[in-house]
Amino acid sequence: MVKQPKVVIAPDSFKGSLTARQVCEAAEEGLRRVWPEAQVVSVPMADGGEGTVQSLVDATSGRIVNIDVTGPLGEPVAAFFGVLGDGVTAVIEMAAASGLPLVPRGLRNPLRATTRGTGELIVSALDMGCRKFIIGIGGSATNDGGAGMAQALGVRLLDAHDAEIGPGGAELARLARIDASGLDTRASQSEFVVACDVDNPLTGPRGASAVYGPQKGATPEMVGMLDDALKNLASVIRHDLDVDVDGIPGAGAAGGLGAGLMAFLGASLRRGIDIVVETVGLREQMKGATLAITGEGRTDFQTLFGKTPMGVANVAKSLGIPVVVISGAIADDAGGLYAHGIDALMSIAKGPCTIDEAIAGAGPLMADAAETAARLIAVGLGAGGPLGGLSNADRRSNYPSSGACRETRSHSRHRRD
Repeated sequence: MVKQPKVVIAPDSFKGSLTARQVCEAAEEGLRRVWPEAQVVSVPMADGGEGTVQSLVDATSGRIVNIDVTGPLGEPVAAFFGVLGDGVTAVIEMAAASGLPLVPRGLRNPLRATTRGTGELIVSALDMGCRKFIIGIGGSATNDGGAGMAQALGVRLLDAHDAEIGPGGAELARLARIDASGLDTRASQSEFVVACDVDNPLTGPRGASAVYGPQKGATPEMVGMLDDALKNLASVIRHDLDVDVDGIPGAGAAGGLGAGLMAFLGASLRRGIDIVVETVGLREQMKGATLAITGEGRTDFQTLFGKTPMGVANVAKSLGIPVVVISGAIADDAGGLYAHGIDALMSIAKGPCTIDEAIAGAGPLMADAAETAARLIAVGLGAGGPLGGLSNADRRSNYPSSGACRETRSHSRHRRD
């Protein structure tokens, strides 16, 4: 009797339609139509951006905490963070408290926007006993270098008259002294890891203000003001905290929040997908698997640069496991991923349809696509038998280029054309 396979399903969310866990559930439904007794391991994934909190909470049996905090322009907003299954790790998306979508387009003003709400999320997690933090810093409305975050944690940012400066990037121009003696001692005893996939420095032509300021509402004149203000922040940090943040790659992420997290909390910056892979224990869960399925809302050649499917593929390939990507849409340039560890690309779409139709039917479409992939792989391995009939070593010997997926690869190219 042929052994049933072990299949690891490790997708990102499909933005606007399915969470990563829902993608896992739909894919498993399709796989079990072909391999009813398969060992299916579902690992909701993310790359450190939007959806990371939900995916890591789902992957570790954690929970979401909802809380009102100070929004980018000082008004209360409903935000959230996650506490992972270990009870001591908090996952925060700064965009939940200080993100651009929280500010109407006509009101966007990085001169005023503050990261205080992000700091309030950290305080709330500290109150719950969390001492390890994973912080995603994409999608910010702010350009304050993390000043508001630091103030929420007890740091005093003082002007030349020893008065506290106000919120926003413009106020950093008045900063003369940093008094970190009031920093929450629990924060100084905690570990902070920041999911950061950009390498922009804090200031200059590639800095936070010049590159990201305009999308946050900054005029050319504002960009110059904000850049000068961040230069002043870096100078005062260097003098008072003995930390040089200005030239560090990633310091300019999220309007300089990367710099602030490093300077005030001793945070380390890492690629988001690497943090997630480590946190969910993907490599350990993938050991002994005969197939990995991953996916995202839209796959294109940019997926190569730190997106979830490539993170999953890198782990799978190190273990000799073939990888099938099933996404909402496959771009014309996605074929370039075949040279980087992806064995097959499939779209969930069965034919021409609108985006709204694809989003509405994403669950059933994903299940059908997973079933199709499983049937093609079974046929490709001969005798209609499950993939588990061959070991990874056997498969590499008989199919040098992950031949288990050759039929699927051919099929997926035809679908995309």
